[in-house]
Amino acid sequence: MAVELAPAIQSPSSTWKPKTHSLEEIIAQGRSQPAPFRGGLLLCLATGLLMWAAFPPVDFGFLAWACLAPLGILARLERPTRRMYWSAYLGGLMFWVPALQWMRLGHAYMYGAWAALALYMAVYFPVALWLTRVGVWRVRLPLCVALPIAWTGLELLRGFLMTGFAWYFLGHSQYRFTNLVQIADLGGTYLVSFLVAAFGGCLAELPSEAWLRSCGLVPAHIVSSIASPTRRGVAWRVATCLGLFVAACGYGMVRRSGGDFAPGPRVALIQGDFKCELEHDESTWVEIQRTHERLTGEAVIGKPQLVVWPETMFRWPLVETPPDMTDGELQRAHPNWSIAHLKDPNIAKRLSDLAQMGQTGLMVGLTGIELDQDSAERFNSAVLVQPSGKIEKRYDKLHRVVFGEYLPLAKDLPSIAKLIPYPEGFGIEAGQGFQVYDLAGFRIAPIICFEDTVPHLVRDLVRQAHDPATGRELDVLVNLTNDGWFRGSSEHQQHLVTATFRCIETRTPMVRAVNSGISAIIDGDGVVRERAPHSRNTVVAGVVPLDPRRSLYVATGDWFASLCLVGSVLIAARGVTGNARHPAPTNPVPPA
Repeated sequence: MAVELAPAIQSPSSTWKPKTHSLEEIIAQGRSQPAPFRGGLLLCLATGLLMWAAFPPVDFGFLAWACLAPLGILARLERPTRRMYWSAYLGGLMFWVPALQWMRLGHAYMYGAWAALALYMAVYFPVALWLTRVGVWRVRLPLCVALPIAWTGLELLRGFLMTGFAWYFLGHSQYRFTNLVQIADLGGTYLVSFLVAAFGGCLAELPSEAWLRSCGLVPAHIVSSIASPTRRGVAWRVATCLGLFVAACGYGMVRRSGGDFAPGPRVALIQGDFKCELEHDESTWVEIQRTHERLTGEAVIGKPQLVVWPETMFRWPLVETPPDMTDGELQRAHPNWSIAHLKDPNIAKRLSDLAQMGQTGLMVGLTGIELDQDSAERFNSAVLVQPSGKIEKRYDKLHRVVFGEYLPLAKDLPSIAKLIPYPEGFGIEAGQGFQVYDLAGFRIAPIICFEDTVPHLVRDLVRQAHDPATGRELDVLVNLTNDGWFRGSSEHQQHLVTATFRCIETRTPMVRAVNSGISAIIDGDGVVRERAPHSRNTVVAGVVPLDPRRSLYVATGDWFASLCLVGSVLIAARGVTGNARHPAPTNPVPPA
């Protein structure tokens, strides 16, 4: 039996009709497609890799002159490549993750801090790229001007934001080129960074449009603008950058020949080699003390005028209490503290005896504690003991390390502290001001731990140390540091490198006593005169060369970097008033 199937009846509304596009729409859609992701990603990763290799441990500083060129090439393109700013962020991680890997060595908790800081610092890469693109396409700046303005302004910003992280400035990579970096006494290390970044921008303008297209940075068969200066423009850019380089080197040669260093105090820097987890194990305190006393005994044979112990290496705290409170009253106010143990008179006596026996000034790093009826405050401190045995006023560290020495908002929002795996009572208080000591006719001032990496802090110290009554200046900076947290890592070398720039900026020599190293004597040119190997019990001895020169940076501060930051803000304002994704006019005329 045959069955006939009736043809399906389709309503007009169910009839499918293919959507048609005009030729103009198809062309417009094709032109709107960005270039592939791969080309932009490779350029950004190249920037991160080259920058990492410019710093320790690889330490090929010459690579810094080219490291920003791949990032700068992307700023030349009218149309961003696919996910360009994500590529720039990944390039930032390519640099910051390996550069900061030494942070993980401090403690198991520091893996999180390492990741958090790297994730945060990498943000500056896409921001620098965006600012540079806006500067090139909307403000009409040459790339070799827009890029260093953006990069230097952001270096200043990250040196202050959230207490600041002034490590791995681009200029730090040039520490080996002593004549070149002397311009730091004019505008700080930022001026060196600007010069290096300008070269990167200049190099980024050299590749031809044909090369950029062949690398897949411009969509195929699409007419898209590329900021390409004329041959004359390229010649002017190269000549200007070379001229600035020659001028910087010439300034350095003249500046270094401008005066002789006078002999300063004879110093002996005690360098122990102890893992920092041992600091909190009281059973090791006697061993730490005996090692430093033994090294001090060896050092005083050379009759130094100053012996320096590293940060916190005198393990017993120095306690201050109100003179009108008895020990019993203090114990009742602070039942969790052993007042009799803390107020042991043998602690101060031991400090006095060490200085008197060695017939020398003694500066030690220790914990300072202040107790009163209502509070108990702990400080990371340094004290100077005169050869007579007199203990001078304590200096308390001003610049605390976030998550290393204090928890942000922990006092105002106690619930935050409960979410972070730190013991109760963790952290130290910030000091109230600098302390300048007179010793054997010299004026010296301590800075503790990473304070020697903070440009504006050291500059303020040197400026405030000027005595208007006598006209005397600060003679020597004394850095007490404990780098035992990062034993065997590139942090030791990078910390020393960063400290040398403080000497150039302020024209003030520095001595560094560092647990686990690298202890050193640095002159006002940033040249390391004496140094110790890291991870060794040893003594660094020598005469500190006094620097008679003055510094424009000390007198005027961060004027140059501030101009760059203001310029970056103005560029950003210009960018947000237009199309931030495509910051170019319809038919732009590339900068000449």
